[in-house]
Amino acid sequence: MTTMESLIGLVNRIQRACTVLGDYGGGDSTFSSLWEALPTVAVVGGQSSGKSSVLESIVGRDFLPRGSGIVTRRPLVLQLHKTEDGSQEYAEFLHLPRRKFTDFAQVRKEISDETDRVTGKTKQISPIPIHLSIYSPNVVNLTLVDLPGLTKVAVEGQAETIVQDIENMVRSYVEKPNSIILAISPANQDIATSDAIKLAREVDPTGERTFGVLTKLDLMDKGTNALDVLEGRSYRLQHPWVGIVNRSQADINRNVDMIVARRKEREYFATSPDYGHLASKMGSEYLAKLLSKHLESVIRARIPSITSLINKSVEELESEMDHLGRPIAVDAGAQLYLILELCRAFDRIFKEHLDGGRPGGDRIYGVFDNQLPAALRKLPFDRHLSIHNVRKVVSEADGYQPHLIAPEQGYRRLIEGSLNFFRGPAEASVDAVHFVLKELVRKSLGETQELKRFPTLQSEIAAAANASLERFRDESKKSVLRLVDMESSYLTVDFFRRLPQEVEKGGNNPQSSNVDRYAEGHFRRIGSNVSSYVGMVAETLRNTIPKAVVHCQVREAKLSLLNYFYTQIGQKESKQLAELLDEDPALMERRLQCAKRLELYKAARDEIDSVSWAR
Repeated sequence: MTTMESLIGLVNRIQRACTVLGDYGGGDSTFSSLWEALPTVAVVGGQSSGKSSVLESIVGRDFLPRGSGIVTRRPLVLQLHKTEDGSQEYAEFLHLPRRKFTDFAQVRKEISDETDRVTGKTKQISPIPIHLSIYSPNVVNLTLVDLPGLTKVAVEGQAETIVQDIENMVRSYVEKPNSIILAISPANQDIATSDAIKLAREVDPTGERTFGVLTKLDLMDKGTNALDVLEGRSYRLQHPWVGIVNRSQADINRNVDMIVARRKEREYFATSPDYGHLASKMGSEYLAKLLSKHLESVIRARIPSITSLINKSVEELESEMDHLGRPIAVDAGAQLYLILELCRAFDRIFKEHLDGGRPGGDRIYGVFDNQLPAALRKLPFDRHLSIHNVRKVVSEADGYQPHLIAPEQGYRRLIEGSLNFFRGPAEASVDAVHFVLKELVRKSLGETQELKRFPTLQSEIAAAANASLERFRDESKKSVLRLVDMESSYLTVDFFRRLPQEVEKGGNNPQSSNVDRYAEGHFRRIGSNVSSYVGMVAETLRNTIPKAVVHCQVREAKLSLLNYFYTQIGQKESKQLAELLDEDPALMERRLQCAKRLELYKAARDEIDSVSWAR
């Protein structure tokens, strides 16, 4: 195989692989850019200009649907792969990857059927391409795109916008700077009215990317010829015009073989009095070789940019493969080691959230600095220590025997009733910190990239971590409620020792004492004393509740969040470990696709290095 064939064949393989792997038409931008960097021949012409016949002549096979009006209703990306002499010809469709077509009549039928699957049995068009590869010793390595024929009016059954829709579709292919335009024009019509030339002139005004093809030379009126066009006098292009003589309708009806048709075409030009001097540069065989040679020069010019894109793709794919992780070992010990490593990765991120390396841990401080003090301030002490309630509680505590000096039982009941209100904020602080910890577990799981491979293991870790947090919360609630109960169980003695002194300030007058004991000021003073004591306890609890919560919940979460899970994992059999490492099918598919791309691009890079500058 020549260097030229190697280069063009390589480009064909890259284009096909990009298509198979989903890069063309919606993949990653780098991969799409690689497709865009590769040259493609876009076949453009008006309806009934002979586009299909030209393509069939290049391929040497009768394989395209025929008929009146618009026949090509979807782009056909046709990749020709030259094989060894004597090898069997066959075709493959991208949408039927495991089926080889050796009967090209079936290829024609499948193109029609696949078109109808998308557009229906109508005359509508679709931009979704059909991808067809033909392997034959009778072709040159080429990639061509057969596009719907340009038209000027919509016929019955077509949308009013069909004319503009077709032009927009064709433009989307020929506007690309790496697109080579094969402009097909019938020789029996004035070249000035050629739809293909008109569009090519708009997108390629210098004519550097345009190859002009004249069809139906044998159908021109007697006494006329197309020499002015073929010799570049009517419309000059950078590349020479090529004349083609297609099979006649009678030949098509008689199923004349394409190889025979090629021979008849050569004979036509060789014996033509008008075109005999151009015979060596006319015909479908010459056109295919001309395009192939031009592709070689374009590819050589594009090699630096293609290589750069391939290198970029390789780097990105290797990075993604590292990110996705390598295939899982089948050994139980290796599986257990992997699980523990993944758990440690999650635990490390969780601790970073708590310690400030990542956001979120500060919300726990917000519970202690904002929520707890606010909850303590909102407790209904004003109602509980109102004069009416103080009188009621003290009187009930005295019973039938009024207190003699200070209403100790009344004080105790008022204090115990007040301290009982602290249970709510204490439990609320525990629940608030529990919510923050659960949220940090969720965020940490999401940020542990390695775990995304294993949704089952991720769910198990989440369940184990949340179960641990539940246990820590229960223990924390017991601790903070115990703090409140401790304050209720033993009141500060110094507080009570102050009370008799305040009564004695009233003097030894029994009448004065008696009046004061049941006056409003007396109960207001009791309420004030209780409020003072409760304020002292509130300040104490404001400092001790956070200590208990951090000790029982935050500290334990840092030290032993997954300890119970580790114990369970160590007892599992190999089959159970494998179930935990059951990867997400979508991720497995992604890794497989990445591996295929990586293999493709590395092979392409090696081939380019070996043939790009060979002489």
